[in-house]
Amino acid sequence: MGKESTDKKPHNTVVVSSSSPSQSSHTPAVPDIEHVHVHDDPREWSRGRKIFTLTIVSFASLILTISVAIYNPSINDIIADLDTTYQKVAWTLSSNALVTGATPLLWGAFTEMYGRKSIYLASITLFIVGSGVGGFAKTVTILIVMRVIQGMGASAVLTLGAATLADMYDAKERGSVMGVYYAAPLLGPSLGPIIGGILTQIFSWRATFYFLAIFGGVSLLAFIVFRDTFRRDRSLSYQAALRQAAQANCRSSEEYDATRDVEKREAGAEPEDRPPKIGLRHMQIIQPTVAIFRRPNNVLILCASGLIFGGISYCIPFTTVRTLGAAPYNYKSLDIGFVLLSLGIGSIIGSVLGGRWSDRVRQKHQQYNNGVSKCEHRLISAKIMLPVLPASLIVFAWTTDKKVNIAPICAALFTCGVSSAWMYSSMLAYIVDANSGRSSSAVAANSFLRGVAGFVAAEVAIPLQNALGDGGIYTLIAGIMVIVAGIILLVIAKGSAWRERAEEREIKSHTTT
Repeated sequence: MGKESTDKKPHNTVVVSSSSPSQSSHTPAVPDIEHVHVHDDPREWSRGRKIFTLTIVSFASLILTISVAIYNPSINDIIADLDTTYQKVAWTLSSNALVTGATPLLWGAFTEMYGRKSIYLASITLFIVGSGVGGFAKTVTILIVMRVIQGMGASAVLTLGAATLADMYDAKERGSVMGVYYAAPLLGPSLGPIIGGILTQIFSWRATFYFLAIFGGVSLLAFIVFRDTFRRDRSLSYQAALRQAAQANCRSSEEYDATRDVEKREAGAEPEDRPPKIGLRHMQIIQPTVAIFRRPNNVLILCASGLIFGGISYCIPFTTVRTLGAAPYNYKSLDIGFVLLSLGIGSIIGSVLGGRWSDRVRQKHQQYNNGVSKCEHRLISAKIMLPVLPASLIVFAWTTDKKVNIAPICAALFTCGVSSAWMYSSMLAYIVDANSGRSSSAVAANSFLRGVAGFVAAEVAIPLQNALGDGGIYTLIAGIMVIVAGIILLVIAKGSAWRERAEEREIKSHTTT
């Protein structure tokens, strides 16, 4: 459970017990559920199979980000075609952001019961429906509803992607893989504005929705051959569901050893102790999320992640479209797309390099710490970019406010992308590392706070831009990024102690269940 690790793979036994406290005081805890022995261990798959799986998941992760980025350049056309306003169109953004944050909590609970593949297939199908019907919308109300359905489907992919990689890769290489993986959805902010601008200018804004429906269909076909990485014996939520089912079946004096059953199946023998049957009534929805938010280190780093997402990924692209579409720039959709491309390219570079650097920093500090690695060591890699992000935002703020030449604006967007993605890649890997056995729930919680931040950003962006101007709103975001820097430094300093105390409390709770 995010414990200090020497990157070894001990063979541990997971015991699910429903006995009374006096009977279960001897029950062993689950110190390293990530390395419980399982059949067809995804971490022992060949490099080729892992890369193939990474490719499918990374391609699908574009669904969420490209559906947002492809939309931005066409906002002015949507307003004109549907005879609406910026404030009403903002609801198509904010409602989408809210559901993409909230529904992963449900998707995460389902995937801990039924695996990754089935949820991928169901969610992408939902995305296709929302995209296809959205292209036919005749009113802004219908468009808002379809954007909600679209967001519900898209939300699962990005959330489950990180959990899927956690299934396949150990902590020592997770930062690099997360960096590469997160670079794929960052292609959305890069390619989305270009594709959206071209489709809108040649056809109409509706063509962007049809494109997304086709894109979702291709991704759906890819997941038909996807091999599920989920192993229920490595899921704390599934083990909790087993305990609940055992209690319901009055197996108060029995213990179910999941690992022993796996070993017997591999040997071709029938297990002596059948696991209790579980269903939707045993699904853990609230409990894993509560466990995530009970840890101060999680709360802080998740809030920091949400603030970066709301400020950089939502507020800046939305307001930049408005700034560049007005005098003296008067840019068309395609022109705006090329300007926003600088933010996307910078984000891709920052994600890949930042992920690799976080692995190197973690391994370096592991050597200094007598071979023991702490999750918080990974966050040290973000220090180099902490002052860069707010500084880049200050430059962006006043170059846009003074309506200068577009070159320094693009340069500022590029450095914003590099620094924010560099920081976020290490934060995402930390969220997974620090919550072993709950990776999908942890990433779902991350998506939830990002969605809330995106909702708030989309709702307040235009009013703030009207009240403060470009210089004021982006300077405000720079100040928020200074707070983010302080949060990261605080977690680096105190996170390990907070996490270890939380793990001790959870172990005590487990042994008295």
